[in-house]
Amino acid sequence: MTEAQTFGVLTRFRLMAILCGVNLLLLIFGYMPAKHIFHVVDTHQWMVFIPIAHGYLYIIYILTALQIGVQKKMSLPVILALIAAGTLPFASFIAERRIVKKYS
Repeated sequence: MTEAQTFGVLTRFRLMAILCGVNLLLLIFGYMPAKHIFHVVDTHQWMVFIPIAHGYLYIIYILTALQIGVQKKMSLPVILALIAAGTLPFASFIAERRIVKKYS
């Protein structure tokens, strides 16, 4: 694999890990309390984009994690850990830092 290909894969993974992590934090600490505690989602319909965006971003994050895992010949448990990191708050940021540090 050329250096340009490695840079592209790492850049895509970094972007998706950060976007998915920020959106997950918005979902957990913004949308969920607004919906279940303050009941303001009914009056603020624009907030519905947060869970929808997270669904789409997480699918792209999974595909990106699979791509980097296959191209870097990672073991299956490492690939599954990368995928699971997109479901835990702050875990995608930690995974992103470790992968970039290891492969850059």
